[in-house]
Parts: sequence; C-alpha cells; structure tokens
Amino acid sequence: MNGAVSRTAGCLAVVAALLALAPGAAAAQRASLTEIEKQVMCPVCGTLLQLAESPQAQREKAFIRGLIAQGRSEAQIKDALVAEYGEEVLALPQGSGFSLSAYLVPIVAFIVAAVALALGVLRWRRAGGGGDGPTTAAGPKGDDAERLDADLARYDL
Repeated sequence: MNGAVSRTAGCLAVVAALLALAPGAAAAQRASLTEIEKQVMCPVCGTLLQLAESPQAQREKAFIRGLIAQGRSEAQIKDALVAEYGEEVLALPQGSGFSLSAYLVPIVAFIVAAVALALGVLRWRRAGGGGDGPTTAAGPKGDDAERLDADLARYDL
C-alpha cells in the first residue's frame, strides 16, 4: 500500500506542476498590443500602427486592446482587423496574389537591372572601352600634323 500512496503523490505533484505552468503558457500565447502594432497599418496614415498618431489609429489601437481583453489570439485579432478595415491594414502581404507581387516585382527588377549592368560592363571592357592600361591616341596626320607643328613652334618658350 505504501507504493500506491507514493505513486499517487507523485502523480499529484506532476499534475500540480502542470497546473502551475498553465497560466504562464497561456500568457506566453496571449497577444500583445506592441507585437500587433508592428504588423498592422493605420488605414488613414498608411504607416505602421506603432508609429501612427491619428485619431483613427487611436481607435484602431482601442479596438485591438478590446480584442486582447477578450482573450483573442494574434491571428484572430488580425482576422478581425481585416474584416473591419480591409486587407490594406496588414503590413505584410498574404502568401499569394497581388499583395505578394507588390513585394516581389521590385526585387526581381533590381536583380535584372544588376545583371544587365554587369553584362554591359563586360561587353564594354571587351570592346576596348576599359583597356588593360593607358592607350595612346593616334595624332593628327598629313596637313593637320604640319599645321599643329607650326602652331606649337610659335609658342615654344
């Protein structure tokens, strides 16, 4: 009987430890205003809610505080914001569609421009525009050379 009591006491200790950790785990999963402010925009200003000071931004922050007080998760709060203000309220694009292309097109355009510039420089260097050292220019020929020599002779010091 002594073994059964110690096993029961051990199980109770484990259950008590899990119950003590449960509020801490719930608090870790709980949404915070500062984290959500970094991920959503003010629909009026078009800036991060964290930086916005407009009356609309204050109303949006109050809306978020109310949802946090109700115990909603971050994803649920974002869904409620999208339902209230539209897709434009999200600072980061969804995983597909036009909003994602708004981020990808400039990146692709930059890469294409960099490759085109590199190819242009390579062609220019191969054509002799870059040369390995200083190039000597061909001087004037014929009558021009004689006239240049005469002009330089006049200014000889």
